[in-house]
Amino acid sequence: MTDRLTYLKLCAVTMIWGATFVAGRYLATGVDPLLAATLRFMLASAALLGFMGATRVRLVRPRGGQLLQLAVLGFFGIFFYNLCFFYGLHYINASRASLIVALNPAVIGLAAWLLFKERLGAGKCLGIALCLGGAGVVIISRNPQLLISTDQAWLGDVLVFGCVVGWGVYSLYSRTLNQSLGPLQTVTWSILLGTAMLATVTAVSGKLTLAAVAAIHLPQWLSLLYLGVLGSALAYIAWYDGIRRIGATRAGVFIALNPLTAVICGALLLDEQLTSPMLLGGAVILLGIYLCNKPLAQPRAMGI
Repeated sequence: MTDRLTYLKLCAVTMIWGATFVAGRYLATGVDPLLAATLRFMLASAALLGFMGATRVRLVRPRGGQLLQLAVLGFFGIFFYNLCFFYGLHYINASRASLIVALNPAVIGLAAWLLFKERLGAGKCLGIALCLGGAGVVIISRNPQLLISTDQAWLGDVLVFGCVVGWGVYSLYSRTLNQSLGPLQTVTWSILLGTAMLATVTAVSGKLTLAAVAAIHLPQWLSLLYLGVLGSALAYIAWYDGIRRIGATRAGVFIALNPLTAVICGALLLDEQLTSPMLLGGAVILLGIYLCNKPLAQPRAMGI
């Protein structure tokens, strides 16, 4: 697969993730956050196992060390991320949380440079900075009041930054597993283990009950299906495949597209206003992604 096809795949992933904010709004008022997260990943687990069964791909049995690594991925990428996200939103609004989550490209790029010595030249640094700036413009223009703090806003900020840490671990710690097991096996095992952790906590808290599940309406189930099948199972596989092909730093900057696709989906599906600053921020994000990926694309094109 060429880099261009990988870029298109990662753009599709960010479009799927951007639309998850719209799907999540249908769940926000009627379904407990922990229950929603558990059901989302139960559906993702079922979709992954169903796909593997339909294509006759066997779920491999990882070795002891690999199983421990997969458990770490499940903990940080599924369990820890969702707990930080849902509980963080008790203290800050979604727009403020999105601004913090937009730090992902910078955190992933810096960690990849420190831990794996991935090249982080001037072009990549400028590209990451433009992605952060563009994402900030999109998010703040969508909700100018998000920077106003409340007494406990700092707690929400810390919790949502935990999402950034969790996703950074989920993106970078998969390095060896992606090569040995492949994206499908890595994602499937990490989601299965993370789902088990979520289900355990939700059950112990008394929120995973038949009555709670039966109270979920059809539109909410459709939202959960979207979040689980497309937003988790399919998108996570494509994300890991992108990391395997072009590296965590170059793939990570595509996350900056999430706020842009979220506001576009909001304009198309929820009649939200799409303003000029949002479009300008989107253009800056695209320029940042181009600059971050261009330095490595040129030498390959020249045959170096």
